[in-house]
Amino acid sequence: MAQNIEENKTNAINFYRMAYLGEPKTAVEKYVGDEYIQHNPLVGNGKQAFIEYFEEMAQDYPEKSIEFVRVVAEGDLVALHTHQIWPGNEEYVTMDFFRFDDKGKIVEHWDAIQDIPNETKNGNPMY
Repeated sequence: MAQNIEENKTNAINFYRMAYLGEPKTAVEKYVGDEYIQHNPLVGNGKQAFIEYFEEMAQDYPEKSIEFVRVVAEGDLVALHTHQIWPGNEEYVTMDFFRFDDKGKIVEHWDAIQDIPNETKNGNPMY
C-alpha cells in the first residue's frame, strides 16, 4: 500500500499532541502499529514504555505546552518541528521523526531537543 503523506502528517501531529497533553494510551491505541521502536535514550522500547514515560511527564509537568511549527514528510517518514514551553518558562525546540508502516501506523521514532537560547550569534530565531 502506498503511503498517504498528508494523512501521515496529520496523524503524526495528532499522535504527538495527544500523548504530550496527557493521553498517551489513547494516542498509542489510535496511531501506533504492531511494534514501536524508540530511539530516544530516555524512553524504553515498545508501546507500554512510551505510555509510561508520557503518563509520568503529564503528572510531573501538567502545564507544559506545544506548538507545531512545521511538518515535513517524504515516503514513510514524517518530521515535526515544535516549540515546547515547560514550567518555569523553559523553552525548547524539538525535532521528531516518525516512520509509518504500510497501514499508516507509527512504528518508529527518533528525536532531538535543544534549549532555546536568549541570544544567537546570527540574530536569527530558532523557528
